[in-house]
Amino acid sequence: MTAETIPRSRPRPPRTRWLVPASLILLSLVPIIAGASRLTELSGGQLTPDNARFFDSPIPVLIHIPAVTVYLVLGAFQFVPSLRRGKRGRLSWHKIAGRTLVPIGLLAALSGLWMAVFYDLPPLDGPLLLVLRLVFGSAMVTFLVLGFMAVRRRNYVRHSEWMSRAYAIGIAQGTIVVVTIPWILLIGPVDELTRALLIGASWVISLMVAEYFIYRRAQGPARTSRPPVRTAQAR
Repeated sequence: MTAETIPRSRPRPPRTRWLVPASLILLSLVPIIAGASRLTELSGGQLTPDNARFFDSPIPVLIHIPAVTVYLVLGAFQFVPSLRRGKRGRLSWHKIAGRTLVPIGLLAALSGLWMAVFYDLPPLDGPLLLVLRLVFGSAMVTFLVLGFMAVRRRNYVRHSEWMSRAYAIGIAQGTIVVVTIPWILLIGPVDELTRALLIGASWVISLMVAEYFIYRRAQGPARTSRPPVRTAQAR
């Protein structure tokens, strides 16, 4: 008689698999709805002091809002493990969507950087917030490029890490609402400095959450290891 070791694995329940993308899409709703409202204003010619800067140069914002919307929604499904596995001889949904997400993400980040530099600063957006936007927008571009380079080298672990960080910066527009609304309700209206710090904290929080899940994935096999099941096999 010989003993063969069979690892015991517990597949993730179907509902749990979709919890992450559902949560990400829910978090994305605020920037998506705000962007759709902005596009409606522009298409309807509704000029206000808040959107006058967009009428002077509409192309960047017309690129930015659809790109962000597609990036956030499509990117949320990249975190579903079952979508990463394709049938033999066919590309998986994950790979097909990934070929769209990199250029779309770059369009979103670069158009956002253009608007930060060349549009007039709106009320309560001071120099500190401008610097933060440039830093995190540039970081998103860098992470997307590094993620693309990693997958070209077939380093899928590093690819996943860089793309997760890039997505965390993109979805921070939704995190801003989660951070600022409790502050306004508990403390009161924000001034220029407080607004910059809260928005900066939103980017940091999103990146910290991404780093936490990156760490968990790296430590996954060690944490979930269970005693092997041994079965007897006749010679």
